[in-house]
Amino acid sequence: MVNIQSPQLDLLFYALSDSTRRQILALIRREPRTVGELAEPFHMSLAAVSKHIKILEKAKLLVRQKMGRIHRCTLDPTRLKSADECIRFYTQFWNERLDSLAAYLEDDHAKRKRK
Repeated sequence: MVNIQSPQLDLLFYALSDSTRRQILALIRREPRTVGELAEPFHMSLAAVSKHIKILEKAKLLVRQKMGRIHRCTLDPTRLKSADECIRFYTQFWNERLDSLAAYLEDDHAKRKRK
């Protein structure tokens, strides 16, 4: 079972909460890219993109390799498993609760019809 009170999980969801960071992850999904290549599609400074990259690194979704002055970023999808486990936990929780509510309402409706 996933630890839903994990600080690492908090970092993961925080990192995924921003559309720019999700776009960065999409860009490196197939192949590593340099920080400069990642900054190209965005209307922001290289420093701003670098801040997003640091958040993704802290959440362990992205690995940055330094080769001289070049910083190459690669996706590490293994951390997404934690998010998936957390979402599945809540999906199961709410499905069970909603199934229970539906059964109660159906039973209540059947009782009212009989009266």
